[in-house]
Amino acid sequence: MRAKVETSSAPTAIGPYSQAIKANGFLFISGQIPLDPGTGQMEAVDIVGQTKRVMENLGGILASEGMTFQDVVKTTIFLTDISDFSRVNDVYASYMAGDAPARSTVQVAALPRGAKVEIEAIAVLP
Repeated sequence: MRAKVETSSAPTAIGPYSQAIKANGFLFISGQIPLDPGTGQMEAVDIVGQTKRVMENLGGILASEGMTFQDVVKTTIFLTDISDFSRVNDVYASYMAGDAPARSTVQVAALPRGAKVEIEAIAVLP
């Protein structure tokens, strides 16, 4: 079983991809950058504000399927500057209470729309 997930609680896709896909008991959430779902614009400039917006976007997609961050089993964080790691980690940790999911963090040369952070997630469907 495979189903596309769309919600107004996260930015619409800016390319040929889905916000998320449900398949075989999992929710695969596409990488989220700090776009405001209402405006489609990046409003936060600093890494803390951008990370909060990304986490809110992920949370909106999870909530649209009746899920929370506790259902997330794996994330990947992409940073344009690895020196932002500790600040991103602090924001991320505030959303991931309890048993944190498995995670990878990598530095990349650039992200869409000049974002400083992008996070993708995999969650187990209830």
